[in-house]
Amino acid sequence: MPRVEVLVTDTVIKQFQQDGTFLITSDDKADATLSGEISHINRQPARSVRGNVLATTEFNLALSVKFSLTTRDGKQLAGPAEVTGTTSFFVTSDVTTDERQALPLATEDLATRLVTQLSEGW
Repeated sequence: MPRVEVLVTDTVIKQFQQDGTFLITSDDKADATLSGEISHINRQPARSVRGNVLATTEFNLALSVKFSLTTRDGKQLAGPAEVTGTTSFFVTSDVTTDERQALPLATEDLATRLVTQLSEGW
């Protein structure tokens, strides 16, 4: 999916700002750097049409990111680990559009889980 990286990055930054545990700053002022890589986006059928098991009415969407938190001198503070955000969505006439609209919800769930994991664990 195009621009997923930007969506994930922006959402994680906003979640850090909302949480307030860490301050987002430039590389030269940072005590630590969070690196992440989208490992997979997975769509699984959750509910089928009654009487037609091949037609799906609802999907589960999962977005996973592998991440690590490293100090300026290279010491590993967290990770490498993986965090997953999920959501579900109902299917209309265009599954691709439905999935694109559900992606921000899975991204918000991922960002919340990531920030919570880092703020409680460090």
